[in-house]
Amino acid sequence: MSKVKKTTALRFPARVLVPVARFLQNRLETLKKRKKNIIKEDPFKDPSRVTDNAAPDTEADEQFGHARTSAIGQEIGKRIIQVRKALTRVKVGKYGICEDCGKMIDTDRLIIYPEATLCAKDAAKREK
Repeated sequence: MSKVKKTTALRFPARVLVPVARFLQNRLETLKKRKKNIIKEDPFKDPSRVTDNAAPDTEADEQFGHARTSAIGQEIGKRIIQVRKALTRVKVGKYGICEDCGKMIDTDRLIIYPEATLCAKDAAKREK
């Protein structure tokens, strides 16, 4: 018979996770509001926008405004997804555990970036 070493993953106690979940939920709501507001700022969404014979500088301003709001909206969308992933990991009891390697995420990283679902090492790998 061979012995298989069984490791149990460490988990944060509920008394720690409750405020983390509350914080993440508040962050999610804030991000949703910011995304809604940034979409309203898009000049292409303005119903009074005149498309016929617009001056070149007005057209350039609208193009820049649209590109800016689109980029910000996409970034906020990515952050919303990340917060939702972290909230799901809280609910299933895997918060603070790297989704790639299964090791605990450094608590300093979680303090700075509470929605982290990857350890710093695996996050760096994905960014490359």
